[in-house]
Amino acid sequence: MAENFETALIAYARKVEAKLEVLLPFLAGNRLQDAMRYAALSEGKRLRPFFVLASAKLHGVSEPRALTVAAALEMIHCYSLVHDDLPAMDNDNLRRGRATTHKKFDEATAILAGDALLTFAFEVLAEAGESSVLIAALARAAGPRGMAGGQMLDIEAETKGFASLNDISKMQRQKTGALFEFACTAGPMMAGEDVTAMHDYAENIGLAFQIADDILDVESTSTALGKATQKDSTQGKATFVDFFGLDGAKQEASRLVENAKAALVTYEASVEMLREAADFMIARRK
Repeated sequence: MAENFETALIAYARKVEAKLEVLLPFLAGNRLQDAMRYAALSEGKRLRPFFVLASAKLHGVSEPRALTVAAALEMIHCYSLVHDDLPAMDNDNLRRGRATTHKKFDEATAILAGDALLTFAFEVLAEAGESSVLIAALARAAGPRGMAGGQMLDIEAETKGFASLNDISKMQRQKTGALFEFACTAGPMMAGEDVTAMHDYAENIGLAFQIADDILDVESTSTALGKATQKDSTQGKATFVDFFGLDGAKQEASRLVENAKAALVTYEASVEMLREAADFMIARRK
């Protein structure tokens, strides 16, 4: 019987957390290391690592190898959350249902913890002997052409907004979509195989994920989400819901999920778990 997605998501999350426990440095009383671990080991869905592990399994890559890549990616994702929450960025006090890193420690420690998680991720990959192709792909996903560049576009939108659907989509592809793209294509990259199908899959689920986030920001509460809600509307910044309307946004997210599933038809192996994962992107409640 094929593995159920929700069961696999929880199981993979626990494996990634165990790997992070081993990889992350720990010296009693070391404030920087304490903050790194606080940020990276907080409870989360571990969606991006899930896609690394699922894509690796689909392409015959060993789980121990994939776990190292998944953990490195999660370090980078967690670094981005630490920095996003800072007063100079999104100024949030709540993340994953508990105090943000700069509230738990202080701003300087949070900045350094984020810096350390980012750089340590590449140390982990290099010491594991991963290829320069994979390491460069992760650097692109995290850097000026990816997540950091997308964050800059998002910050600029606080004063000038998004002029078009194309503008907000470009921001999303970089800020959120780039790490999903890396996660989904990591498997074929590690196997030395074609990444086209998984790239197409990732492009669609990444956009669907962000649209779903904007929908949840309207329909959910900070208690349910574990973070502040409706901050974009407070800042006068347009979201996908503004461009599509609430019902239209839900329809667009569903269309993208179907496109993602269609991208998987090239695989002869079972892809049911990845199909369920695509559905989850818009069915999740937090």
